[in-house]
Amino acid sequence: MSEKKSVLRAGVIGARMGEAHVAAYVQHAATEVAVVCDTDLERAQQVAAKHNVPKAVADYRELLAEDVDIVSVASPDMAHREQCVAALEAGAHVLCEKPLALTIEDCEAIVAAADAAATLFMVGQVCRFAPGFALTKTLIDDGLIGNLFLVESEYAHNYTHARGVDDWRLHPLRHPFVGGACHAVDLVRWIAGNAEEVHAYGNHFVMKEWPTDDCVTANLRFATGVIGSVMCSIGCHRPYTMRSCFYGDAGTIISSNTAPAIQVYSAKYPTKHEFWELPVDLSSHNVASEVDELVRHILSGEPVPTDAREGARTVATCLAAVESTQTGQPVKVRNDF
Repeated sequence: MSEKKSVLRAGVIGARMGEAHVAAYVQHAATEVAVVCDTDLERAQQVAAKHNVPKAVADYRELLAEDVDIVSVASPDMAHREQCVAALEAGAHVLCEKPLALTIEDCEAIVAAADAAATLFMVGQVCRFAPGFALTKTLIDDGLIGNLFLVESEYAHNYTHARGVDDWRLHPLRHPFVGGACHAVDLVRWIAGNAEEVHAYGNHFVMKEWPTDDCVTANLRFATGVIGSVMCSIGCHRPYTMRSCFYGDAGTIISSNTAPAIQVYSAKYPTKHEFWELPVDLSSHNVASEVDELVRHILSGEPVPTDAREGARTVATCLAAVESTQTGQPVKVRNDF
């Protein structure tokens, strides 16, 4: 494929979460969608017809045989290693949905393939693109709340009616803390730095037919000296949210991916109401911004921030939490990918 094109051709694997990728590529001035793939061919055909995509296939290998510059891997988590490695070896840039993979071994394989490729690899850690969290990160980096010392986040999502096609979310390797809470874990890693150690507890009171704990709370110690916690529940009865709190020695920020404003208090700018609200756009899964970031880096030739190693470190942090729930002991986090 040509390295310099006026329009980059994309292929999307997975026509459910992947439909947001299709829409993002269709709307982007520098991309077009050449093919949509799903093991459910009818679903792929429906998404292709809706977005005026010329081709739909059921086998991802057929997609890779097309002239595509970018491949979005938005399939169930268990398929990420095989499809990401194949796409990289085919010479495509890759945007992989979170989590990168479900095991350390699979993460290592993807990192190795990305290192060997002449193309870019990006993990869709979408919390980094949610407007409220992006503004939170900017304000913290600008020093508005002083030196960060504590971070708290949560992945609260009722999975009662979100089992996935053929119950793929019930796969034993797809622990909710890896497949779901990786959102919150990546968010706190992005803001507080790499986690060094995790101590977690879990229980299994609600989603009793699921093969893993349905609730986990994890305490984290970061290399920066910051401490924090992440709660994950897939059986809680409340609206979906990743409400998060960030505490500094000069203020506090409360933000989420589902609220139209973030709450800010800073000792540098005290008000009689203590907290003030800063409005933000609502975009819980801002795939359009992910696609835009990847395209910008492809065109500039610069590496992407959320590369395979970043995705692997987030997965490793999640797996350390799962291991801790099983052993009852703190677990060191692997960050050397």
